[in-house]
Amino acid sequence: MSDIAFAPATTLARLVRSGKIGAAELLDLYLDRVARFDGALNAIVVRDVASAKKAARAIDRARAKGEALPPLAGVPMTVKESFNLKGHPTTWGDPAYTGNIAAEDALAVARFKAAGAVVFGKSNVPLMLADWQSYNAIYGTTNNPWDVTRTPGGSSGGSAAALAAGMTGLEIGSDIGASIRNPAHYCGVFGHKPTWGICSPRGHTLGTVAQGDISAIGPLARSAGDLALALDVMAGPDEIDGAGWRLALPKPRTKGLKGLRVAVVAEDANAEVDTRYAALIADLARALRKEGAKVSLTARPAFDTAAMARTYILMLRAATSGRLPDAAVARWQAEAGKRGADDASYVALMARGNTLTHRDWLRLNEARHVMRHAWAAFFQEWDVVLTPCASGPAFPHDQVGERQDRTIMVNGHAQPVTDQLFWAGYPGLFYLPATAAPLGTIDGLPVGVQIIGAQHDDRTTIAVAGMIEKAWAPFVPPPGFDA
Repeated sequence: MSDIAFAPATTLARLVRSGKIGAAELLDLYLDRVARFDGALNAIVVRDVASAKKAARAIDRARAKGEALPPLAGVPMTVKESFNLKGHPTTWGDPAYTGNIAAEDALAVARFKAAGAVVFGKSNVPLMLADWQSYNAIYGTTNNPWDVTRTPGGSSGGSAAALAAGMTGLEIGSDIGASIRNPAHYCGVFGHKPTWGICSPRGHTLGTVAQGDISAIGPLARSAGDLALALDVMAGPDEIDGAGWRLALPKPRTKGLKGLRVAVVAEDANAEVDTRYAALIADLARALRKEGAKVSLTARPAFDTAAMARTYILMLRAATSGRLPDAAVARWQAEAGKRGADDASYVALMARGNTLTHRDWLRLNEARHVMRHAWAAFFQEWDVVLTPCASGPAFPHDQVGERQDRTIMVNGHAQPVTDQLFWAGYPGLFYLPATAAPLGTIDGLPVGVQIIGAQHDDRTTIAVAGMIEKAWAPFVPPPGFDA
């Protein structure tokens, strides 16, 4: 039965539709795996078993009556803790919100339920979704199934760990600073950060209504095909925007690798990358060329990446500053005042970003859109860009101090953990879709490749992930979870 547990969601749904396994039986299979394995991982921190069993039995009754079943009928699923699940707390890992009980499902959750998915719980996150680790004072620490002494990533860390360990069939996360792509990379699964704005975040905003800048919600899964189906389920406007527009994403630019135009950016001075990881991306580039793809190691969009990196950090921190208490804003204003205008360190940029005037934000936004147009011109000549997802594989747990003060080891020396934000912002600042797909392992730990496409070319990046999956790097379960 472990083969079923690690099967793609599309396969699970097909098994239920065919009657080869019942929805209730499939749910029990996953619940049994959660009972056996989650003690070591602490990935699924909220359980809604009664509602899930009721939904599974309803699907089995519908199938027995010969009724048509929706596309994800019977697929056991969990969702990131930050999404509202009716009757359960949404805390974002902050003890101040333990009494924040959701009155209704988030729109994305409701859409997955309508598609037949059986939602049975929620997965762990870092405090306020602000780390590449997943720990908080409410639910504790989530471990990486490939090595429990290491982080599964964040902020959708519980999502990726649960998928990799075969404890859930599908997941949804959110991403403003690689929070889907980073844990997918660290845990060896697939993740897709959609084009900004195509998936409504209603019910994922912790009491607010407006959609934040840069942030997007999207799926995590064990196959590229699952990402494609999940995106179809969750994408599209809410009922307000839907009164005036419909989403019509273009088809993939290509059906195969031959003729695919691929730019490869394996390294950048703004964010050092493990040389072994960069070599894996170079190996992929050579393999793509042998399959008939047009590959360039030098093609780049026409902007300065150092300027891009500074702009991203400033706008990222501005985007997340609305939740800061007044006392914290005052501290960051004081910090900004201590630093010169030329100080481009992460803490200096964070201080300025947390306290930006609207006039300064408008200037940054103009610079962002100039670079966005450079991306658009670039994608007239190239179909996708391949980059690292982070600086290297998952790092050991480190919960001392604040994230901006921590370091990770890359190529034998310490570098600021926040340098990795470069790879998050390279597509994220510009609303671009980016798919993380498994690539290989380093020292027994998975690493992935980030596939970036033009705005609204989500189907292209997912399709290329599927081609890489089929030809070189399918999902592989971590050792010890295949029993």
